[in-house]
This record gives sequence, C-alpha cells and structure tokens, in this order.
Amino acid sequence: MRKIIGVSTLVLANLALPVAVLAQATTGTGAGLFGALSLVAGFLNGLIGILITLAIIVFFWGLVQYLVNVGEQKSEGLKIMFYGLIAIFVMVSIWGILRIMQATFGISSTASALVPRAVPPPSY
Repeated sequence: MRKIIGVSTLVLANLALPVAVLAQATTGTGAGLFGALSLVAGFLNGLIGILITLAIIVFFWGLVQYLVNVGEQKSEGLKIMFYGLIAIFVMVSIWGILRIMQATFGISSTASALVPRAVPPPSY
C-alpha cells in the first residue's frame, strides 16, 4: 500500500512540475503564480460550500430516517443525524478559526497577498 501511495505521489508531482516551472513565465492578471494561487483558492472556497451542503443533506437524511422508521432502524437514523451534526460543527468551526486568523494577521483576501513577480538580478 505504501508503494502505491509513493508511486502515485511521484506521478502527481511530475505532472505538477510544468505548472511550477511556468508559474512566473507569463504576465497578466490571470497568469503566473498569483493566477494559480487565485485558482486554487477559488476551488477550495467552492469545495467548502459543497462539503457543508453535503453534511446538511446527511443530517436531514438521518432526520427522515429517524421520523419514518421504527425500532432498531430509528437508532440508525439518530446515528446518521449525529454524524451529520458533527461534520457540520467541525467544518464551520475550522472555517471560523481561519476567519479569526485572517482578521488577526490582517489578511483580507488573496488579492492582497504579496506574490513576487520577478526575481531582481544580483548587483555586483
């Protein structure tokens, strides 16, 4: 199993190598390292919303199972509701902690991040 994880990590790193090499080759608002970071941030923000939505759906699915079923299956619905509630709590708590850290360190968005555009040549 470790060999499979190691090989897949190596393959993914090799596939990402051109992105890292060409990260600063072009200029413009949507290009280079800043554009790549903005793309990743946008993807993660969308993913967080989808995960919270899925956790809410799981919670309501457990609620429906709890209300409809009788006996042993009723406790199964209660377990599903509990796991959905825990997932919602964890995700929203982490989201809140990240917001507090952003406010503490003065990071408002990815637009204010300082990304170097070019490395200046050495002066001898």
